[in-house]
Order: sequence, then structure tokens, then C-alpha cells
Amino acid sequence: MSQTQVGQTSGTTTFPLTFSLTPSTESRTAVEREEILADPGFGKKFTDHMVAIDWTINKGWHNARVMPYGPLQLDPASSVLHYGQEIFEGLKAYRHSDGSIWTFRPEKNAERLQRSGRRLALPELSVADFIESIRQIIAVDGDWVPSAPETSLYLRPFMIANESFLGVRAAHQVGYYVIASPAGAYFADGVAPIKIWLSTEYSRAGRGGTGAAKCGGNYAASLLPQMQAYDNGCAQVLFLDGETSSRVDELGGMNVFFVHGTDRLVTPRLTGSILEGVTRDSILQLARDRGLTVEERDVTLGEWQDGVASGAITEVFACGTAAVVTPISQLKGPNLSIGNPDAPAGKITMALRQELTDIQYGRLPDRHGWLTRLDTPAAQS
Repeated sequence: MSQTQVGQTSGTTTFPLTFSLTPSTESRTAVEREEILADPGFGKKFTDHMVAIDWTINKGWHNARVMPYGPLQLDPASSVLHYGQEIFEGLKAYRHSDGSIWTFRPEKNAERLQRSGRRLALPELSVADFIESIRQIIAVDGDWVPSAPETSLYLRPFMIANESFLGVRAAHQVGYYVIASPAGAYFADGVAPIKIWLSTEYSRAGRGGTGAAKCGGNYAASLLPQMQAYDNGCAQVLFLDGETSSRVDELGGMNVFFVHGTDRLVTPRLTGSILEGVTRDSILQLARDRGLTVEERDVTLGEWQDGVASGAITEVFACGTAAVVTPISQLKGPNLSIGNPDAPAGKITMALRQELTDIQYGRLPDRHGWLTRLDTPAAQS
């Protein structure tokens, strides 16, 4: 049994949270693990262990543990199954050339999990506990972090209401978990321009809704239009705002950016219905570092169409943790086509992507202090 202590916040009292370890008796062999890492795909295979922490309204966060990866036992009346009270995060662990393991801006993911928790009436896990939960899974499954180019270990923290109660209220019992999955390229064709589909029938989120929270309901709402995108030869779906259906919102799982000329970068402003992406925020900073004029404002579908037609908009791309930065060549929709499906990836798009991934993989200096080392004690990071 191994234990690590870290501060935990419960109400106004801070006390140590102790992680226990129960090693898996069915861990894959080194040969089996390397076979998986040779072709991991995305979100298909999972490491040998997982993290779990319990919360109750009376005890707060407790019973933190690292345990063998396996099924969760849920009562059929668990709140999450009936009312969708759950949230999640996504971040990656990167192996640097010296073999060390790092992650990128985890405090931002922790803070967003807290914001999502507030919106979904779920308890807030402290930033320190969140980061420690990531360290804990790396401590036992660090060998699962691949070293091939464009690969990483995708980390999925999530929180669910697991109280057995059918009344409509916030649950009094919650579970927090972290699972990990070796990841290759998000898109099967790698880093290549994609076509996206404009959803004209459905909205991702509305005013006062859960658009700014990272919760499963938002993604469930995107699945039908995403299927329509596939049916029309597109890799992703674009949503407009739910009020006027004229402003660009975001993709099903990514934020969107527009390059104007060679010196201006525009992205839709955060309205409460757009997810505040960590990659989005990082791209904005890197663009400012390059001397680009950065604008966060409303962008209408008409501006996109006119800008591409006139040449004012020279590049379009999407970004998110899983796909990083992905160039967009064409927006398609019913009786609509913007852009050229054969257009190559833009220079600014790919330069920003290269700089971001170079920082994440340790190939460029971390001038903003974005990296956190995971394979050493917190005091040494």
C-alpha cells in the first residue's frame, strides 16, 4: 500500500487527502503494452489502473485511491443515469526526449472542472487534488506514455452523481475518476485540412444553458448532427448560436479560428454557450507573442462567407486538446459551400500548431510556465 498526501478543500477547511494503491493483478506485459502503443488509435485502449475519489455531502472528498482499471458498479437508480449530472475533462501526458513525462496547463483543466461542477451542481475538487490525481495514475502507469511522434497518453478525469435517488435534486453522493488511454492522431488522416458540416437544424447550446460546461449532455446533443456531417463527407459539425442562428459558435468538440491576411487572428468571443478551451487560450497567447492582432468577437456566417470570397479570410482552423490544431478547408451545408476542399493547410495555422506541440513535447522553451512534470514529486516540478 503506497500513500501520497495532498491538500484538499472541503468547505472552508483544508485537510490532507491520502491516496492508497491497490496494484492490478492483471496488468499487461511489456510486450502486450508495446503492441498497443504501436497503434493506439484514440480512446480505444486503456491503461491498467484508474483513480477514484468519493464525495458525500457529509464527509466531503475522501477515500482517494488508485485501483485496477475495471467496470464501475452503479445502482440502477444512480442519479447520473437518469438526470445526466456529470462533467469531465481531457488533457494529455507527453513524453519528452529525455524520457520525462509532462502535462500541459493542468491547472486550467482543474479550474474548468470546478466551473463545470458549479453549473451542474456538483462539488468542486481542488486544483491541487486534481493535479495529484493525474500524478497518481502516471506513478503506476507511466510506461503507457508513448514516445512516437504525435502520440501521448490521453487523460480523462470525470465526475458523476452516483447516489441512488430518483428525486430531482443535486446528488448527495458523487464519484470522481481518472482513466488514461494512449493516443495517436485524432483524425485518421493525420494533420490534414478537413471539411466540416454546418448544422442548420440543431444548436449545441442556448443562452443560460450548459454550453460553457464540459458535460456529456452537450456532446450527446451534437451526435445526431455529427452523423449528418459524416453522411455529407465531413469530419466535424459546426454549430451557430442558439438565439439568432447567425453567429459562429463552435464545432462539436473544438473552438474555431479565422486568420485575416497575415497579421490578424479572430475567434468567437466567449458567450456562455462556448467552451473555454485550454488550447484556445494557448493559441491566443502564442498569436500575441508573434505580433498578430487578436480579436475575440462575434463572427457571423455571412462574414465567413464574404471574407473567404473576397480573400480577407485567408485561413480557418479548429483547435482542442484531442486534435490540437486542425486546418479547415471547406464549410458545407444545405445549399452552402465556403472554401475549397482541396486547399492546403495555411502557413499561420501550421506554424501555431508546430509551436504549440513543440512546447508540449519539450522541443521549445516553456516561456509561459505551461508545463507540469508528472513523473516527479510535486515539490520538484
